[in-house]
Amino acid sequence: MNDILSSDLIKEFTKNKTGLIGIGILLTLVMISLIAAVTVPIDTFKQWNNPSNWISNPKTSMPIWVNYFVAEKIPEHVIIENPATISKEGEISVTSHQFEVEFLSDDFPNGFIYEFTAEYSGSPLLQIHVVRPDQAKILLLSTSLPNSETKIVHSERIFSTDDTIRKNIQIQSAAMGFYREGIPNEDLIFAGNEEKILKGNYLFLVNLYDVNEHMNIINSKLILGGKVFGIMGTDELRRDIMVGLLWGTPLALFIGIAVAVGSVMMGLIYGVYAAFKGKKTDEGMMRFNDVIYALPALPFLIILAVTISNSIFLIIGFLMIFSWVGVAKVSRSMALQIKTRQYVEASKIMGQKDSRIIFKHIIPQLLPYTFASIAISVPAAITTEAGLSFLGLGDPTFPTWGQILHDANTFGAAARGLWWWIVPPGLMIAITGLAFVFIGNALDTIINPRLKR
Repeated sequence: MNDILSSDLIKEFTKNKTGLIGIGILLTLVMISLIAAVTVPIDTFKQWNNPSNWISNPKTSMPIWVNYFVAEKIPEHVIIENPATISKEGEISVTSHQFEVEFLSDDFPNGFIYEFTAEYSGSPLLQIHVVRPDQAKILLLSTSLPNSETKIVHSERIFSTDDTIRKNIQIQSAAMGFYREGIPNEDLIFAGNEEKILKGNYLFLVNLYDVNEHMNIINSKLILGGKVFGIMGTDELRRDIMVGLLWGTPLALFIGIAVAVGSVMMGLIYGVYAAFKGKKTDEGMMRFNDVIYALPALPFLIILAVTISNSIFLIIGFLMIFSWVGVAKVSRSMALQIKTRQYVEASKIMGQKDSRIIFKHIIPQLLPYTFASIAISVPAAITTEAGLSFLGLGDPTFPTWGQILHDANTFGAAARGLWWWIVPPGLMIAITGLAFVFIGNALDTIINPRLKR
């Protein structure tokens, strides 16, 4: 009988366009969750609130696709971590790293940063040159690394705003004829004679010289500062918002489905048991249900999050506690009708246990309603968690969509026009909720004859 009900439910659901749209959106969200698990390293997820993990990214940069909708191309933030390496050994050993950058923007970049880690002994010479598209070669820096009689590992970050680099650029640009007043010295690298910007391929050369062969550049990275970066841009803490959106998807589904399934099952069993036992048991259980139903959920959730813990798992438990009462009332009223049927009365006469009658003969009849209730309960759980996180009461260790919106509000993203920090997480919350609303309404229409007519 249950198999017949399930097959009829599936058959009717496939004819409902709204339900199919909801299933399509849900499958898309599941695919996004799988992509997040496969493409985004778990360490990146764990380091969401670690500023040093995002130091190479720009602050509050727009998404990279914005360039397709503007007349003047905005400079992209470029990070090159795998340079071409050339090593020469002889009387003077040379290790050379070459970074090639294609610069086609209509505005100056926000300078550059060179990061490296070198292993050496002695005092090797570090030189940085840049070869412009017009083949002009500019010496940016020539300096000796700290002297050491033993082999050491030295890490350093060199900025284009360094006084030595700025003076070198100013002197050489004036000598080569492309120096112009009013342009910051570090921007003169990209200044042309006539054009505002000299577009084309730039080659940054990093050479390390030493008479000692025992030297090596372990890590080498060039960062060309820009104003657009990533698919969804970055926030004030330089975090890639796309990472937060991707990881927020499985977190939202987990929170919503866990709360919905837990609360609906609690309410279903509670209501059915109260209806089946009847009399004083039913009366007492329903009065307790009314007490829980009368409690204001959000204030209590805020108090519990502040006084006990804001762990995401405890929040899920709190949400379950305040979400089962409505399901209990409806399931009780339905169970009161089912328990009067002949097969239930026959089971009692045969001496079957109450638990067996409840779980075998009554609850299976309520499964269509259960599925609809679970689907409709998911959006409420997601939006409630997002609301708590937006108020700063969520778990800050997890990049949920509500937590992203909280950070955006903290740094005044709306007032500053940082729409890419606000709109995407808000849309994801709305779309996820819409998927389950479509599915729930479709199921409700199928199991409720009045709505079906």
